[in-house]
Amino acid sequence: MATKPTKSEAPKAASKAPAKAAAPKAAAPKATVVKAPKEKASAGSKELTTYGTGRRKDAVARVWVKRGTGKITVNGRPLETYFARPVLRMIINQPFGAIDRVGNFDINCTEVGGGLSGQAGAVRLGISRALDEYDTVFHKALRSGGFLTRDSRTVERKKYGHKKARRSFQFSKR
Repeated sequence: MATKPTKSEAPKAASKAPAKAAAPKAAAPKATVVKAPKEKASAGSKELTTYGTGRRKDAVARVWVKRGTGKITVNGRPLETYFARPVLRMIINQPFGAIDRVGNFDINCTEVGGGLSGQAGAVRLGISRALDEYDTVFHKALRSGGFLTRDSRTVERKKYGHKKARRSFQFSKR
């Protein structure tokens, strides 16, 4: 049967416990990760970056807009290689034409889901929302052009007993 330590023995037991706990920490040194200091930009050179989310069909685009030379990057690739068809590139550049700022902003976006047409529409909505957040002066032109409205049309689901959403199997009388 264990006995309780007396008042004189209690401090000794307490003083031994931290020594045992400290010994294993000293025996196994942990690898420390040193973060590089962030570069501090001066007040004049600080760039304003705004974010906008765009959706169309099954595509979702996350778009970041900042003042620049007109460089557009989609998933780490230039616009011309990701969207090869000129119609898709025209769709993406429509918001800049509405506000008369073609080539004044750099765009970086990540794209997930859907096909190329849906992705182009999602990027356009994301750019429009980010530009609206960048400067409220753009809101009237973007709203009147219809660039801030999400196109809610999606693919209709297939129904049971049908070949597609509405197409039935061929009916045979006999």
